[in-house]
Amino acid sequence: MTTFAALGVPTALVRSLTSQGITDPFPIQVKTLPDTLAGRDVLGRGRTGSGKTLAFALPMVARLAEREAAYRRKPGRPLGLVLAPTRELATQINATVEPLAHELGLNTTVIYGGVSQARQEKALRAGVDIIIACPGRLEDLMRQKLVTLESVEITVLDEADHMADLGFLPVVKKLLDTTPTEGQRMLFSATLDNGVDKIVHRYLSNPLTHSVDTPQASVTTMEHHVLLIGDQTQKKQLIVQLASGQGKRVLFMRTKHQARKLAKTLTDAGIPAVDLHGNLSQNARDRNLAEFSTGGVRVLVATDVAARGVHVDDVELVVHVDPPTEHKAYLHRSGRTARAGSDGTVVTVTLPEQKSEVQKLMKAAGVTVGFENVSATSPLVAKLIGDVAEKVDPRTRAALLANREGAGRGAGTSTGANAERKRARRAAPSAGGRGGRGGRGRVAAEPQGNRAERRKDQPQAPRFGTDGDRRRTSEGATTAGGNRNRRSRGARSGDVAAQGTGSHSNGARSGQSAAQAGSGQRSGGQRSAASSSGRPAGARRSGPRRATAPASNERRGR
Repeated sequence: MTTFAALGVPTALVRSLTSQGITDPFPIQVKTLPDTLAGRDVLGRGRTGSGKTLAFALPMVARLAEREAAYRRKPGRPLGLVLAPTRELATQINATVEPLAHELGLNTTVIYGGVSQARQEKALRAGVDIIIACPGRLEDLMRQKLVTLESVEITVLDEADHMADLGFLPVVKKLLDTTPTEGQRMLFSATLDNGVDKIVHRYLSNPLTHSVDTPQASVTTMEHHVLLIGDQTQKKQLIVQLASGQGKRVLFMRTKHQARKLAKTLTDAGIPAVDLHGNLSQNARDRNLAEFSTGGVRVLVATDVAARGVHVDDVELVVHVDPPTEHKAYLHRSGRTARAGSDGTVVTVTLPEQKSEVQKLMKAAGVTVGFENVSATSPLVAKLIGDVAEKVDPRTRAALLANREGAGRGAGTSTGANAERKRARRAAPSAGGRGGRGGRGRVAAEPQGNRAERRKDQPQAPRFGTDGDRRRTSEGATTAGGNRNRRSRGARSGDVAAQGTGSHSNGARSGQSAAQAGSGQRSGGQRSAASSSGRPAGARRSGPRRATAPASNERRGR
């Protein structure tokens, strides 16, 4: 069998791969590495999970390491660029590239939206050899003159067809136009539709094309099933059963709301699950994916944001809870299992009214499989589930999350603490029935007598502003910290909101709270008869409202 060394990969990189347990190259690596290591432009076509990341990471690191010897690292002037459509894919590409780069004295950084750019600015100022970026944030940083692509010698476009689906190609063209025309370029894509072919013709010079897979589902390493279920009630029961096995499984939904709702339903049923979708902050997305990857939970409920770029070892089952709308989404969702030649099972749950649509979907995806009528207790379902995992009390999991949060704060490394608290409150029934999204429930029930004794013996300091709620002091007056912070009218969108005033600068609330405090009324709860600007109470404000800058595609997520 062909080895990495025989393909021309430097010894240091072969040693790094071996230490990671990677010894045998995949077909797309065998086909592309001789050309890419020689500096040729390459178009690689292959389905997800075929080994494309190493196919471009190895030549990029090997060739830039040779160049670095004669190049002094400069702030904001990278030598290598990898463009990826999603944050998760960018992060996972970096996880592959970074150890290889480190082996040869290079460094990397990841650039994407949805998070503060402070860390990214710091890395660019310090000088970075290879950046792995999503197009939207990279364009923002270029506009701010924090980075330039004038020194880029090797450019990679990964999942180019997905970039086209997300509408990123115009931004990609702007970025590529600023890179040197004589540089090496590699493009990897499952298909060449939606304008990807135009990118190939415009930016790749005499590219060599290497294809290892047709754009159809694998039938050798994946086992496909289409389960026909009677109605929505039976479907819910079936999904809970399919999620109850011991191995890792990914459940795909069409909407963010339904993904969040299903993750909570499963957790409440004793099957710990996390969600992954565009409504989560980047910290929450990273945390949930890490918990799933390390086995902290075994069920990931996701939208199509996880259909590409999310590589987790040993995913044994993918369930299309909501069948996708087109066959490419089916292929990429299904590709979360049976990766790198391993086995996996794919299940599509279908209602009677979806049967015709799913038949067309399967035909387009190249899957020949019959519809199987099932219920939650069918023998086929039991076979797909395998060994059933032990149920976990949701209160136990909530307490675990709370303890983890507390440990993080103690070590000074807590991130997303508010999100963890919300997850803990949602996961566990609160004392008095006030839990859930808007409640103030406790993580675990505490006897009423104990709470009373604790309050009597250990008076608690006033609590301020969780989720913007008002907190009353013992005198009955509302604390300033509990008021909602509002931005001063006319302030720019990037300015920090005024703290603790609970008011607009030109519509100040009355400060006469002393008399109200004795009667338990909220401080500033009523407007004064005449504001500082002389406008009568209750009068409408005049003038145009402040415009809100539209969020970029990268920041919105999916």
